Amino acid sequence: MQSISLFILAFNEEATLEQVTRQAWKALSRQGGDFELVVIDDGSTDKTGKIADRLSHDLERVSVIHHGNNCGLGTGYRTAFARATKDLLTFYSADGQFSADLLDKFLPLAQEHDMVLGYLPKRNDSLLSRALSRVEKALFFLLFGPMPKFQGVLMFRRRLLDKIELLSPGGRPWTVLMELIIKTKKRGYKITSIPIEMKPRVCGRSKVNNPATIWANFKQLFLLRLRL
Repeated sequence: MQSISLFILAFNEEATLEQVTRQAWKALSRQGGDFELVVIDDGSTDKTGKIADRLSHDLERVSVIHHGNNCGLGTGYRTAFARATKDLLTFYSADGQFSADLLDKFLPLAQEHDMVLGYLPKRNDSLLSRALSRVEKALFFLLFGPMPKFQGVLMFRRRLLDKIELLSPGGRPWTVLMELIIKTKKRGYKITSIPIEMKPRVCGRSKVNNPATIWANFKQLFLLRLRL
């Protein structure tokens, strides 16, 4: 059994963080191997940071990283890449839309592949979200060619970070993660995609489905194409 670094990315998720963290901790403990669970508090202004600190005292192998300001998903991924110490990396959002039990599906495949990607075969998003998703997929195809299916959750070998130089900066865009997927595919590493389910948000709204973040991500995609 390979060891696992699981990161929970949280920004103002006081209503769901504790449940998500405890469920992830139970799922990791059930696997019986070595793991670390790290909550990245991305400059939250509610009680998210205090809840994360308390959980780190209540649960073994749980720790917290606090960003002084809200930096965005890209910086969250960059922080996780630098912090991870185990064989495998995976990420969960603190909003609880993805079940921690997905570990049971991902781990067996991660023994045979360098990267395992989840994708959503069915989505009940708004018309705007579906339209933006189609535009994003078309843009990726035009800029980078065929892409493996990916939406939501992934797991990959940490050693990829030692072998692949990532040029995308942090910040609000999540382009650095897409760069890792693109370069992993282009270099011939073993990738597989599996269908997963996404649950409705319990409360609040998406932190990434907004015009500012989407526009920043699109700009970074064009810059990434120039770098490649």
